[in-house]
Amino acid sequence: PEEDDLMEKLLHHGGDLDHKGRVDVSGDMTSHDEERLYQLISNHVHYTGSVRGREILDNWTTFRPKFRKIMPVEYRRAL
Repeated sequence: PEEDDLMEKLLHHGGDLDHKGRVDVSGDMTSHDEERLYQLISNHVHYTGSVRGREILDNWTTFRPKFRKIMPVEYRRAL
């Protein structure tokens, strides 16, 4: 059981941000947000050789809907 818990934490790819404080979690990204995300991942792959990052870029249409825009509530109010 303890090993299972550790493996779950290791393999977990998010999904619980709603419970980590006062943030808005949105699946609606602007085209600018999407371009910025793609560029950030591209830079990460370039500088680190990340296999996971390359997989995401190569399968962008599959992975893109899995990303969420996270913004602190107070920051959104200030905008």
